[in-house]
Amino acid sequence: MMDAVLALQDGSVFRGKGFGASTSVCGEVCFNTSMTGYQEILTDPSYKAQIVTMTYPLIGNYGVNKQDIESYKPHLSGFVIRELSPVVSNWRADSDLPSYLKENGIPGIEGIDTRALTKRLRTEGSMNGFLSTEGLSDQEAIERAKSWPGLVGVDYVREVTHKEAFLWDEDDSLSGDFRLIQGAEKSESARSATLPLPEADMNIVALDFGMKYNILRRLRQHGFKTHVLPADAKASAVHELKPAGVFLSNGPGDPSALPYAVETVKELVKHGYPIFGICLGHQILGQALGAETFKMKFGHRGGNQPVQDLDTGVVEITSQNHGFALDGNSLDAAVEVDKTNLNDKTIEGIRHRHKPLFSVQYHPEASPGPHDSSPLFNRFRNLIGTRGS
Repeated sequence: MMDAVLALQDGSVFRGKGFGASTSVCGEVCFNTSMTGYQEILTDPSYKAQIVTMTYPLIGNYGVNKQDIESYKPHLSGFVIRELSPVVSNWRADSDLPSYLKENGIPGIEGIDTRALTKRLRTEGSMNGFLSTEGLSDQEAIERAKSWPGLVGVDYVREVTHKEAFLWDEDDSLSGDFRLIQGAEKSESARSATLPLPEADMNIVALDFGMKYNILRRLRQHGFKTHVLPADAKASAVHELKPAGVFLSNGPGDPSALPYAVETVKELVKHGYPIFGICLGHQILGQALGAETFKMKFGHRGGNQPVQDLDTGVVEITSQNHGFALDGNSLDAAVEVDKTNLNDKTIEGIRHRHKPLFSVQYHPEASPGPHDSSPLFNRFRNLIGTRGS
């Protein structure tokens, strides 16, 4: 193992052992409270330009597999953990975590006090940081952290979106929900066993701002035929596909740095499409409806965020990953808040009072995370069906 250093812009320095790639990176240092799902976190495009700290202490014990990736490659800048498991013990594993990070040019650091780091980030807020496994001094690491410009005002969506349009899972080989075959755990058929899919009878367009693949899987599992368009696609490209509805995906960075996406969604709203947005898509829809966004102190990242439905009073435990949010004071009177976070009262869901539009700040596809919010995909289907009737 290599010596490694993590420095924050406030001058804090954490020394540990490096793993993964031998390199140096800058990024916003944040933390995720999920106990499992590190592979999905590594490959979530929403983590572009971020150095992610896992609060759960033991990471790497079940390795990495080819089935559970959330994008075409990992997107985060660096990975911070308390302890790297020396043993990989899972029948689905294809490789170990250090090898996967090395293959993808991502440095990791282990052996630091992740509790102390997380407490600092909660107290001071997410900070710019620098992670190196190349033997740099503390002072040089601090200076590199201070000199990084940060996330605000930067468009990272263009760096993670698919560059070309495509139709998701034409042969239905990628979307079936995993099914465990008892007694055949080590066979290839057990790894690929899935539940049957319904007919793909509802044609939609998904704008890819950094979409997780499990969102596409869930859309297919609910009967959607999904045409994926790049983030900079114009409204005219959507019209050509004649969709029954439009989905706005998650993605990284500052939503206020995406005026081209906001303008496209404004046009789609005017056209009358039913629209469903998740995470960054929620923020883009909010801006298209006249709202503003703000940067949160340390954001919501983990699988245990409580969200209350203001109509029913029901509380969902949700999976979230975002550092920006909609400003409730800037919402138009025609936009209604229907879900709120019970920890800090930030907006978790909006809907339009007169148009077929709704969005949520959290992840109903939950990868990793709980499944409380899965019915939102049926809500989208019902919205489209009602609109078409």
